[in-house]
Amino acid sequence: MLSQKMLELGSKKSTIREIFEFGKKRAEIVGKENIYDFSIGNPNVPAPVSVKNAILEILENENPTAIHSYTSAQGDDNVRSTITKSINKRFGTSFKKENLYMTVGAAASISICFKALTNEGDEFITFAPFFPEYKCFVEGAGGKLIIVDANTQNFQINFDEFKKKINDKTKAVIVNSPNNPSGVIYSEETILKLVSILEEKSAEYGHVIYLISDEPYREIAYDNVDVPYLTKYYKNTLVCYSYSKSLSLPGERIGYIIIPSEIEDFKDTYAAICGGGRVLGFVNAPSLFQKVVAKCADETADISIYERNRNLLYDGLIKMGYKCVKPEGAFYLFPQSLEKDAKAFCEKAKRYDLLLVPGDDFGCPGHVRISYCVQTEQIINSLPIFEKLAKEYGINS
Repeated sequence: MLSQKMLELGSKKSTIREIFEFGKKRAEIVGKENIYDFSIGNPNVPAPVSVKNAILEILENENPTAIHSYTSAQGDDNVRSTITKSINKRFGTSFKKENLYMTVGAAASISICFKALTNEGDEFITFAPFFPEYKCFVEGAGGKLIIVDANTQNFQINFDEFKKKINDKTKAVIVNSPNNPSGVIYSEETILKLVSILEEKSAEYGHVIYLISDEPYREIAYDNVDVPYLTKYYKNTLVCYSYSKSLSLPGERIGYIIIPSEIEDFKDTYAAICGGGRVLGFVNAPSLFQKVVAKCADETADISIYERNRNLLYDGLIKMGYKCVKPEGAFYLFPQSLEKDAKAFCEKAKRYDLLLVPGDDFGCPGHVRISYCVQTEQIINSLPIFEKLAKEYGINS
């Protein structure tokens, strides 16, 4: 008999993927240029030329067998050393290669952390709106995901509800900043308050409550807003990172986990991370792209394109009467739906071939996610469509 849980997960795509696939089919009928697909967070900005140059340099100058060989499970020594030096230079940390574990992207990073930490009955808390895959990752590791409802005024943490939901079963708290889907960055004030609660409750319950920082959008921040580096605030932090967004390499599946030396039982924690990667079958991160990201560790794709897209879309929608917290990072807008039922609103938008994702799966009904990592021309052409939709609801700009 098949695993019913795996059958369920495999038979139903995520809502995001379903809308994305719908858009592909519609494009075959009406033409790709007539589809306004804002469903998926697939970077449209090309990888910097340094990535291409790094690939060519590696292929031309390094041992052709070694390039494609296994590395150590935790990653190539030189790669880990180079990346930690980059992190230290940018964030004022003091990591060494022994603090870093290379992974197959951010999904692998966070899945490995869940696997490494989870014992029967453990709970993991996250804050709405949140990345929907957290639920299957946590449950796949044998844990339970607890969701704190959103503070929709500014999408900072809803601390009143958080204090009600944290308990002796809480193993870790997951934060994602810059946030998918709201684009909000947790302020230093928010982080300090969160850390204070975690320290208080860890002492009260007599065990560590870990902080898992999911950071694939770290470099995508606007208006000189600072993204706090959480190991500097809380020693029991695990940082999960990916180069998918910063270097526009989502299909290459390359990232890492940072395990600070100050974390409780560092050696055992690092070993558990290695065990999580082992049992999940990752073996090692892609060897070629370990070398590539090491050479490009201080680089990013052209973030200014996303900022221009944000400004065009946010300013345009606000002018039309839509309500939205202005995103400070990532490449998503998360406005209020024009009716209470966001799924119904998204279905109406489909009639215009305007593809949006309802906020329900992100734990935030009444909102929709708009992924603006698209060609700027698509945003410009879509604004009259958004306006038609608004007028259908009797909203006049």
